[in-house]
Amino acid sequence: MSVRVSRRDALAVVGATAVGVLGANHPAYASPAVLKGRLKQSVCRWCYGGISLDQLCVAVKQMGLVSIDLLSENEWATAAKYGLTCAMPNGPGNISDGWNEPKNHDRLVKESERLLPLVKAAGLPSMILLSGNRRGMSYADGMTNCAAGIKRIVPLAEQLGVNLVLELLNSKRDHKDYLCDHTAWGVELCKRVGSDRLKLLYDIYHMQIMEGDVIATIQENIKYIGHFHTGGVPGRHEIDDSQELNYRRIAQAIVDAGYQGYFAHEFIPVHDPLTSLRKAVELCDV
Repeated sequence: MSVRVSRRDALAVVGATAVGVLGANHPAYASPAVLKGRLKQSVCRWCYGGISLDQLCVAVKQMGLVSIDLLSENEWATAAKYGLTCAMPNGPGNISDGWNEPKNHDRLVKESERLLPLVKAAGLPSMILLSGNRRGMSYADGMTNCAAGIKRIVPLAEQLGVNLVLELLNSKRDHKDYLCDHTAWGVELCKRVGSDRLKLLYDIYHMQIMEGDVIATIQENIKYIGHFHTGGVPGRHEIDDSQELNYRRIAQAIVDAGYQGYFAHEFIPVHDPLTSLRKAVELCDV
């Protein structure tokens, strides 16, 4: 099943305001955007549940995006049909039951060994991993367990040239008890595993909640970051002047740090969904 059970469940309700609004005159179908393209921008599928995947592909292609994140394997071909990739496909496990539990390792390794060749064959760059919830486990034990499990799939990832990307989430508001909730912990795990194929998904929304100091943290750890997600704080809504972060400045810092990967929008729109997305794309096109 999807690594994002809680997010994919939201497809039924999130973005419902978009149903029926994609008429011929909708701004989503405006003239194709001409972007600088220094950031390869993507968008997370689950935030637009009221829009069919085909409609979303057409709209984001017009906006200049190059990818749709968090698609399952039966959806990759739809994105490819419109000239889009899936820079961060769903992987094994889920948010609460991940690599920190040794009892999960055999199952997660088996599913990873099935998925990674499919990811490679589809020309996708990465596969998402999730640490799981602590359930009383110490950070130290969680790191030991995660390292032991992930090391079992690293040789295949290295052979195929696919990145394994572990997501940082906040354990303060949205994902209580999640283990991989600080950048320093994730970086140390990458060092312990010892492969350039293990990276972090730095979710700007989540890390602003947990630790702040976003730009300096990104600059200091850019070699360990393989993907970005956005979202407005508070509330994970639009990345506009209703929230506390300066996303244009953050995007500029990421580009200036020499980052070559993907930068995906994962906010839940409260206004017209695709108009908000287009504004976010323009804002981050530095």
